[in-house]
Amino acid sequence: MSQLKLPTPLLSIEWLSTHLDHPDVVILDASLDKPKTAEAPSELSGLRIKNARFFDLKNTFVDKDSELPGMMPSAALFSEECRKLGINKHSKIVVYDRLGIYSSPRAWYMFRTMGHEQVAVLDGGLPEWIEAGLPSESREKEPETEAGNFTAEFKPEFIADGQYVLDSLKNNRISVLDARSSGRFTGTAPEPRENLRSGHIPGSFNLPFARVLNEYKMRSREELKEIFKGLGTDNKEVIYSCGSGVTACILLLAAELSGHHSNILYDGSWSEWGLKNDFPIES
Repeated sequence: MSQLKLPTPLLSIEWLSTHLDHPDVVILDASLDKPKTAEAPSELSGLRIKNARFFDLKNTFVDKDSELPGMMPSAALFSEECRKLGINKHSKIVVYDRLGIYSSPRAWYMFRTMGHEQVAVLDGGLPEWIEAGLPSESREKEPETEAGNFTAEFKPEFIADGQYVLDSLKNNRISVLDARSSGRFTGTAPEPRENLRSGHIPGSFNLPFARVLNEYKMRSREELKEIFKGLGTDNKEVIYSCGSGVTACILLLAAELSGHHSNILYDGSWSEWGLKNDFPIES
């Protein structure tokens, strides 16, 4: 079988259905159970794409020693858990979730941060797949896999911490883009987590993640280019933030698709910034 290469960071269900049984393709279900902003249709809750393996963002691929939710794990832990899933250095990884596009870009960005370029998000995710009548199976069925040889090579330039963001506020060549709702950004809507202040990082811009989506699919490249064109972030390094580093990755994927490549994730996001009283806020 010829060597396979993923053509784009966002793949169609047609592409995946054509390559579903390719030995190098690894399909990962990166769904989050009961995300705070949405719920999957009940008829999808027990299903997964055929041969998919569960990529547990909440309990496994996370820094369990951090006081902040959902932080990036170490390269060593990431490598170990990927090997358990049968992921290899040459694997072509396709990630999806049960909401269409919600948590899967987080998994995509994690692999990119860990040095693996051959990873893509399935546009439309499980809803699009099931609607098209493509092969699925019960989530209770765990595929049998042999241990892989995946090795992470952590790229620190992909991740920002709170101090880096704080220092960047003095640099006019860096912008901060917040994926939270406009209400949370302006402080008129409450934060879903306790003990967090309301408002936003001073000087940051607001782009609610839903704006880059058309229902449960990503908007076209042309639409994304227009959206980012109006933000004034051209020729700047952009730091992406949200509530806990999940929906910011939706914007990171949209930015990549629209041709913006100087992008960094603020992993702690508002879970860190809103918690620390010595970090300034605006509302």
